Amino acid sequence: MTTVCAHFDALVPAEPEIRGQCPECVASGSTWVHLRSCLTCGHVGCCDSSPHRHATAHARLREHVLVQSIEPGESWAYCYADDLLVPGRDVPRR
Repeated sequence: MTTVCAHFDALVPAEPEIRGQCPECVASGSTWVHLRSCLTCGHVGCCDSSPHRHATAHARLREHVLVQSIEPGESWAYCYADDLLVPGRDVPRR
């Protein structure tokens, strides 16, 4: 894997724990716009365009700074710590 920030160096990406929905939005009866998967633990949350921003909330709470879009046709990763978008990043999963 090409190094793009120090956080990617030790990454062993986790599979998304669920696909197609934000579990926290479902539990609260809310909606979401796009889904992101935590590359550290696989948590799936909604994007910052969504009302509750569960992906960012998870990243801050757990200090898991790397996410990847799991939307069809999107291939990118993002590092919250470095505020770095990595377009075209197809991160292999464990």
